[in-house]
Amino acid sequence: MTAYEPVIGLEVHAQLATETKMFCGCRARFGAEPNTQVCPVCLGLPGALPVVNARAIEFAVRMGLATHCTIASESIFARKNYFYPDCPKDYHISQFDTPLCRDGYLLVDGGRARVGITLIHLEEDAGKLIHPGGAVSYVDMNRSGVPLIEIVSEPDIRRACDAADYLRRLRSIVRYLGICDGNMEEGSLRCDVNVSVRPAGSEEFGIKTEIKNLNSFRQVEEAAEFEFERQSVLLEKGKRVAQDTLLWNAPAGRAEVMRSKEQAQDYRYFPEPDLRVLRVSEATLESVRAALPELPDARAARFVSQYGLPEYDAGVLTAAHELADYYETVASGTDPKAASNWVMGEVLRELGSRHIDIGSFEISAAMLVDLIEAQRAGTVNSSAAKKVFAAMIESGRGAAEVIADLGLEQISDSGQIEAEAQKILQDNPDEVAKYLGGKENLLQFFVGQLMRATRGKANPATAREMLVRLLDARR
Repeated sequence: MTAYEPVIGLEVHAQLATETKMFCGCRARFGAEPNTQVCPVCLGLPGALPVVNARAIEFAVRMGLATHCTIASESIFARKNYFYPDCPKDYHISQFDTPLCRDGYLLVDGGRARVGITLIHLEEDAGKLIHPGGAVSYVDMNRSGVPLIEIVSEPDIRRACDAADYLRRLRSIVRYLGICDGNMEEGSLRCDVNVSVRPAGSEEFGIKTEIKNLNSFRQVEEAAEFEFERQSVLLEKGKRVAQDTLLWNAPAGRAEVMRSKEQAQDYRYFPEPDLRVLRVSEATLESVRAALPELPDARAARFVSQYGLPEYDAGVLTAAHELADYYETVASGTDPKAASNWVMGEVLRELGSRHIDIGSFEISAAMLVDLIEAQRAGTVNSSAAKKVFAAMIESGRGAAEVIADLGLEQISDSGQIEAEAQKILQDNPDEVAKYLGGKENLLQFFVGQLMRATRGKANPATAREMLVRLLDARR
């Protein structure tokens, strides 16, 4: 059987978080009543003239710099002609052979693989078709004219998991830059995946298919893996792969043909006559470069050097800048590794189970510091600390107040612990004899009894040390 490898490239559309649309002053807000954020320009009415949104250009330049692209000194907007109900002008304004940014890259798989970025260009979005069922469809033009950047990768990806990682890293970057909220469910970040298959080691590309409008990292990975397997089976049987556009059927876990691409669609691009050549000055370029924030890779490297975190921890904590900010505030008030354990453990578990982000979390960084410090000081043990954590979420109260109200303060007084330990040894003479006879794993039994007798309040380390001392004294 021939060994095959996938060749994967991604086309990602990011909706820019500007106040207004790409070529007019209409609001670009998601969720408004249908067809309420429109004007003659974005409706394509005769005589309406577009005016370029300068903020959108700045955002595109930010993304280009963040992904190591070359920024063109001149680029040209073009008309991309096609006929569809959600495209009122019968064309939309994009960039064709003179994109604003080109020849960049991103590192994936922990920096072990490099994915080239062919180009990043600006364009306007189309409207939205709504299909309520039956023979009726509605058109909402609110999204028409909303500014997008399209990020086109080189076909450098060889694993489905790396395709998902690439998209995950792009989403992290646009959110760090503040140019897109990255909300894939609302469509502000959309992804098409191109997949072809070839014999492993071959330099020639196979026939590619395109899977449209994937809206989660899992879908990207599952769709790329499915299409690789499907094409591999066809080639192994000596059949030909059709150059189709596919849609991902998530419930069925399979890609299905949307339309054939055997005949390339002619969009009849030509320069937009109502817009001048776009020029980005060196002064503008340097101004945007100077204002770039610390990006995820750089921040993760700093977390490793400054806080002594493992690379994995640093990568998780810096994936979203809000989470990284939260962690840094916690780490500034307590032990950085303890802060990492709590944020990566209990905090992320809580956020994930409730599908919320750190901005909606009830426990502030300062409150979490107080809880961690209470645990480190021996006021509560690890088990009690988790109960306190849950109660803090429920009540919104601070750690000290919850600990006092629930009576969870840890017993560290050696005299009190010794008295309880003596009683447990007296009540379990057979187990004591077995321990002294060599079954030293019974120590955990005594520790468990002591913790039960103190309702989990005894300091575990003190309890263990006390039991060992008392048992050794009986030898």
